[in-house]
Amino acid sequence: MKNVYDFTVLNMKGEKTPLHNYAGKALLIINTATGCGFTPQLKELEKIYENYLDKGFEILSFPCNQFANQAPGTDEEIHQFCSLNYDVKFPQFKKIEVNGENAEPLYKYLKSQKDFRGFDLKHPIGKKLDEILSKSNPDYMKGSDIKWNFTKFLINRKGEVVERFEPTTDLTEVRKAIEQVL
Repeated sequence: MKNVYDFTVLNMKGEKTPLHNYAGKALLIINTATGCGFTPQLKELEKIYENYLDKGFEILSFPCNQFANQAPGTDEEIHQFCSLNYDVKFPQFKKIEVNGENAEPLYKYLKSQKDFRGFDLKHPIGKKLDEILSKSNPDYMKGSDIKWNFTKFLINRKGEVVERFEPTTDLTEVRKAIEQVL
């Protein structure tokens, strides 16, 4: 694969959706969850989406239940939760795995482009994640695997991965990076 636009994913209804449908747009691709300490980010992400949508920007949400089972339920239940509680209008796709042998090919590609660079330990959840993950795997910092929900990949208008933001990254920083690629 040459870039993100070369992939096809499944939408919430299980229908094939070629990402070349988004060619020429900047994208923020996120693995989301409904029962996570970062779930309230959906409100700010929706504001970012609405602010930049008419400038050629999209957010693509991929629910994932691999981190402490924080995305239970069907795709429809997850969609309803996000719509009712956070007024999410950006596209939501079928629940996927982001790590392991069953990882969505799109996520294998995203991870191959940008490694994990650590959590913001000044963030209250960042410290907690570091403690939890380092207990189960002292080398968790190594490699490119997704470490938690709400990891974000910024894609430029050419379909190239330009940045990876961990869930503890302040959304103001994410917004600034989006402005750079628009």
